[in-house]
Amino acid sequence: MNNPIVPVILSGGAGKRLWPLSRADLPKQFIDLFGGGSLFQNTLTRLSGLPDRAPPLVVCHQTHRFLAADHLRRIDSPAQAILLEPEARNTALAVAVAAEWLMTVAERPQAPMLVLPADHKLDADEALYRAFAEAARVASEQLVTFGVRPTRPATGYGYIEASPDGSAAAPVKRFVEKPDRETAQGFLERGDYFWNSGMFMFTAERLLTELEAARPEVRQAARDAVAGRRSDLDFERLAEAAYAECPSVSIDYGLMEKSSRVAMVPLETDWTDVGSWSALHELGEADDAGNVRHGDALAFDAHDCYLHAGTRLLVAAAVRDLVVVETSDAVLVGHRDHAQELSEVVEQLASAGRSEVVEHRQVHRPWGSYDSLDMGDRFQVKRLTVKPGQAISVQRHARRSEHWVVVSGRAEVTRDDETFILEENQSTYIPLGAIHRLANPGDEMLEVIEVQSGDYLGEDDIERFEDRYGRQ
Repeated sequence: MNNPIVPVILSGGAGKRLWPLSRADLPKQFIDLFGGGSLFQNTLTRLSGLPDRAPPLVVCHQTHRFLAADHLRRIDSPAQAILLEPEARNTALAVAVAAEWLMTVAERPQAPMLVLPADHKLDADEALYRAFAEAARVASEQLVTFGVRPTRPATGYGYIEASPDGSAAAPVKRFVEKPDRETAQGFLERGDYFWNSGMFMFTAERLLTELEAARPEVRQAARDAVAGRRSDLDFERLAEAAYAECPSVSIDYGLMEKSSRVAMVPLETDWTDVGSWSALHELGEADDAGNVRHGDALAFDAHDCYLHAGTRLLVAAAVRDLVVVETSDAVLVGHRDHAQELSEVVEQLASAGRSEVVEHRQVHRPWGSYDSLDMGDRFQVKRLTVKPGQAISVQRHARRSEHWVVVSGRAEVTRDDETFILEENQSTYIPLGAIHRLANPGDEMLEVIEVQSGDYLGEDDIERFEDRYGRQ
């Protein structure tokens, strides 16, 4: 193939309907929900059997840049670029900036773009690769979407009306938004309606030409976003002004439903949009009573529940049709049939300023992570985990001092004008106002217990002097 397929991974979603496991700073696509890697990683590894593919192009929110880079590194799948969105503007602009990148920077206008959301679960089999090959065959002339033959009257998916002949691309007659159950049952019985998978293929040139006609303001925003980009380490930060001026619109509504050049390729493989706890219940291995359990979860006279224990024992007794999800700092209890409404709950929590919407108790950083173990009046205890060869920024605090105790590994400590090594079971004191840094010079993980003391212990009490990760 003269133009290898370019996987474009859309990883900008917040995963609100999987709260409290999914948070703004650690959304569902970067969580290992099924074992064997995160959804983001699985999206890439399932392409291993696809011949003639180019390195992926990743589009994600700037907050998740280090997560994306780390997950790519773990599966040895370097990206040709990681494009950082300054704010969420839905999928039309996300796809358009990827196309603009291929058109103007990579100079590959005829490369078939395989657009894949990072939060789907589907089988990697020959049927999948045949569908991709068929889509690539017509991608220069058609905007191709992939339709999944429905197995039940699902009301949480959009539908596509088309009449494909075998595996060949067929013209799309119309798109239907999420229907009610009676309508979905009729679609299932007719046989010419397919679930809209949200996966697409087209060339960069075809996509941008069609977008120019249908949504010129999105096309212009993509052009400006890429032209005004700036490099930051291994990332490309897209221009903020272009995003601020662009309307938020999905590629389905903004383009696919308006274009006369849309075709559908049937996807004859198991596919699920991992968008709710109900979906995870359907995907899980249920016990004899229909309960799907994760972690240390026990069920007594409980039926058809999804039980997720993250940090402690969870017991469900004499209940049915519930979703119960426990994490270190939040517990969700709700009815399975209303799991789709969880995004509204998360919006209310965000309006109330709840930090549990944004981050877990364990917070990931490019150098590792920290876990807040205890907090009281004028003190906080954290467990710091620093990756081999990594270091926190050179910094100081105006309102707190710190004690560090090395639990495992080997620490290099910089404190004002001195630098020294701490071994396991050794400790040191960082006075208020001292310029300091903690680094891991070894090849094993470094774990440190940090005890903070002061009249203010917020994360914004950090003055950075040097940071290898480019953070302000």
